[in-house]
Amino acid sequence: MLTLPVQGGGEYTLRPSKIICVGFNYLDHVEESSKITIPQEGLPKEPILFAKTPNVLVGPGEPILIPRLARLYQFPDLRIDHEAELACIIGKRGKWIPEEQALGYVYGYTCFNDVSCRNIQKSDSSGWFRGKSFDTFGPIGPVIVRSEDIPDPQNLAISCRVNERITQHASTKQMLFSVATLISFISRHMTLEAGDIIATGTPSGVSPISPGDVVEVAIERIGVLTNPVMDEPENLY
Repeated sequence: MLTLPVQGGGEYTLRPSKIICVGFNYLDHVEESSKITIPQEGLPKEPILFAKTPNVLVGPGEPILIPRLARLYQFPDLRIDHEAELACIIGKRGKWIPEEQALGYVYGYTCFNDVSCRNIQKSDSSGWFRGKSFDTFGPIGPVIVRSEDIPDPQNLAISCRVNERITQHASTKQMLFSVATLISFISRHMTLEAGDIIATGTPSGVSPISPGDVVEVAIERIGVLTNPVMDEPENLY
């Protein structure tokens, strides 16, 4: 369970029934992804969805842990990547939501880091689930900004810095599928519940992170989500 402050006052406890993520939602990331994940033949014709589990969620300042399991595989080049994303938190239950009404179902927006183990993501025949759902692989925060304070989520600068070096820089206007389109599309497949999180995809520039790094995801009008990186300790529990 994770509680974040709400801009303007109050706080919000995250208890998502599901975290739905979107792959290849920025053109430049589609182009770079053929080198690090699964090659794409042209642009996606509809949103590409995958899930992360709630155990990934950590707040600002909490460490991203490089999984012990990933070390045990002894990959010749272990690659754990950051992915800066705009996340929307659903505010009310909905199914078959019309696109023109979709933003009315959003409680608020925040920063999200879709941390990914590329080695497992590329090798698992079942898909991306395992490489995306290790503990701490979903930093979120630092605050939730209510939807009425961001009436247009398609006009926000988004960036990522690793050790103060800019690795990603784009605008949400570059999304192939808008936030409203994503909400409507997802709701045709499953009922969206209050508290569900939709991570809307990442632009190009994803890069490896290692113990000792500090990762910052920044989104205009929301703030900066900062997390250190460390190896998962053997005596964590």
